[in-house]
Amino acid sequence: EGFRTWNPDAEEFDPAWFDGFDSVVHLAGENIAGGRWTKSYKQKILSSRRDVTRKLATALTRLEQPPRTLISASAVGWYGDRGDELLTESSSRGNGFLAEVCQEWEQAANPAREAGIRVVHPRIGVVLSPKGGALKKMLPIFRLGLGGVLGHGRQYMSWIGLDDLAGAIFHLLTDESLTGPVNCVAPNPVTNREFTKTLGRVLSRPAILPVPGFMAKLGLGQMAEELLLSGARVLPEVLSQSGYGFRSSNLEECLRSQLGKPLGGVSAQRR
Repeated sequence: EGFRTWNPDAEEFDPAWFDGFDSVVHLAGENIAGGRWTKSYKQKILSSRRDVTRKLATALTRLEQPPRTLISASAVGWYGDRGDELLTESSSRGNGFLAEVCQEWEQAANPAREAGIRVVHPRIGVVLSPKGGALKKMLPIFRLGLGGVLGHGRQYMSWIGLDDLAGAIFHLLTDESLTGPVNCVAPNPVTNREFTKTLGRVLSRPAILPVPGFMAKLGLGQMAEELLLSGARVLPEVLSQSGYGFRSSNLEECLRSQLGKPLGGVSAQRR
């Protein structure tokens, strides 16, 4: 049937656009790294998730043939800054702006849940792809040999390759036993120091120029604190137990695959 477009900012829209769909996948939201976190930008981040999700979830309940499944995105920001604590879907919510956003984001899908639609929240980690996101922004710096550890470098980064994220979402669509939050991250989270060293090795470039935490905070404020200098060691417990097989569970393997670099002696670590 081709593409159907929907403007979530419109006051009125025709919910029949979604009628007859077996499933709806909702991933929309303002880019959290798209600008300094001013009061107005933080409100934009929140409303683009909470308000749009609530509008969509409510619309689905009004259909003659509502979908069986709504995949409504969330993020590992739910867990806040947790050091080296091992975190699963049963772990408590953390503190901070992103944790609060994720809570409201997930709760906004309640109208669909209450109407009997199976709602799944993929809590997505840092998605690795040279076409967008954090990796795209890092590549020019690292290719110049100017990459380095952020702050103390011990903060954990819970990552996932773009192809695994697509595979995980398909898995969530097809496994109807899954509901609620599902961590969409690779099984092997790494520290910022490990990530920096690995990316430098894959690119055959030095990565020895650290960025002190105070400089990051000075330039980016709260965004630096929550996105760059904090971390969460998140495990994909539900995905793994439900039988999902990761294409790349090893960071170097994933980076080489995404960047078209020879794998050499790197071997996958599969669960």
